[in-house]
Amino acid sequence: MTSVLIAGATGLVGHHALLKALADPRIERVIAPTRRPLDPHPKLNNPVIDMSNLPKNADWWAVDNVICALGTTRKKAGSAEAFRVIDYDLQYEIALHTHHHGARNFALTSSIGANANSLFLYLRTKGELENSISRLPWQSLTILRPGTIIGSREDSRLNEKIISTALKLLSPIISKKYHGNHAEDIASTLLNSVLSGNSGLHILEADRIHK
Repeated sequence: MTSVLIAGATGLVGHHALLKALADPRIERVIAPTRRPLDPHPKLNNPVIDMSNLPKNADWWAVDNVICALGTTRKKAGSAEAFRVIDYDLQYEIALHTHHHGARNFALTSSIGANANSLFLYLRTKGELENSISRLPWQSLTILRPGTIIGSREDSRLNEKIISTALKLLSPIISKKYHGNHAEDIASTLLNSVLSGNSGLHILEADRIHK
């Protein structure tokens, strides 16, 4: 039996990961820190916290596995600075706290095209986060680089809907690496990667993300 912390459990991918973790008999305890309460479950520990002021020494940081499915856009965050706080600072802080408290396996949702040297803020920030988390000595680190994330979300993004539709039409003629990925498939891959605990760094592009 093992434990897993899910960062971003109220988001599209994170919600799927939460449901799968709660239903998985291999997992004894699920920790999902959020800003608003989740529905109760016997396996769930749901600390309701201020994401801008994470409690460094909370005992719930002590888990075996971590899934990070946080993410936003510059438009939603309101500025480049606010975007970076969520897509770099917060996620790296979660990695530091969980690693300090003994977590061995970490799975991160990044993005296709992530590159610390990119001219684009979104891809550059994703690449910088990948690099920083990779420097921590995990037993197993899996980084997923999905394409457009397909699925229903509360704050539906028009651009993603348009891109998703276009990808479906173009899928026969474009590389699988650039196909969209269903949120549920991303969640399954995140969960399976931490539970398998395969040693080393594993980077999975969009065409390797599946149930």
